[in-house]
Amino acid sequence: MSDLLQYLITGLGGGCAFALVGSGMVVIHRVTRVVNFAQGSFAVLAALTTSTLLATGLPHGVAELLAVAVGAGAGLLVGLVAIGKPGTPPGASLIITLGLAVAAYAVEVLIWGDQPRSFAGVPGAVELAGARFQAHYLLIIGATVAVFVTLAILFARTDVGRALSACASNPYAAKVVGINVTRMGLLSFAVGGALGGLAGVLVTPIQLVTFDYDVTLIVGGFAAAILGGLVRPALTLAGGLLLGVAQALVAGYGNAAYQLEVALVLMLAAMIWQAARQPAAQREVA
Repeated sequence: MSDLLQYLITGLGGGCAFALVGSGMVVIHRVTRVVNFAQGSFAVLAALTTSTLLATGLPHGVAELLAVAVGAGAGLLVGLVAIGKPGTPPGASLIITLGLAVAAYAVEVLIWGDQPRSFAGVPGAVELAGARFQAHYLLIIGATVAVFVTLAILFARTDVGRALSACASNPYAAKVVGINVTRMGLLSFAVGGALGGLAGVLVTPIQLVTFDYDVTLIVGGFAAAILGGLVRPALTLAGGLLLGVAQALVAGYGNAAYQLEVALVLMLAAMIWQAARQPAAQREVA
């Protein structure tokens, strides 16, 4: 039982990283209809930036906040390239984000090399019902809950959130009432970059990060986002946690080499489920 509880806690911690990456994809897709495959790169960039800032003597907290800001800036830059030109089709923008994600490898290797990096998180360990795990997992879970509560408030209670939702629902009507759709799209990319950066900052103390770690994050994040139809942050959170726990159980009781396959299977199952729901939803509308 103690082993199971430990796997659940560590799985929830890893799942939170997937949920944050996936939520960034959801925020961007809701507004622009673009699937941003550079989302994992923001996490890696923030993680590597944090390691450098801490090495220069900056304290924890300041280094992480600056790194998240770097992730937001990178998201804005990707948005400028992907959707900055009005009329760019979502399919073309998707290909652009994929190309930028590959180009990020060269930049990261040039600056930081190809060796894995990490840094210290919350010190100490926690014991619960015989299970022992790093205290940093509690920070990951707590920060993720706070982020998703903030996203819910943003979209439901603020003018900026309503403008973002309006662009997602009907871009033409949003333009008619004076909303700058391109600007809202760029804002969504910046928010997505910050969410991805936060995921990288939180997960690095428990996971060595290399320049290509974005593959793991983007596969897991996309699988989580697919469960929510790329429009529902709450279901993205549920999908990320489910995937994280499933991978932890597979690694604990089976073979850790199959963790990526678990994400792919979950993604496929979610896509089949979404496809099966669409005809039923269309019949209800009709």
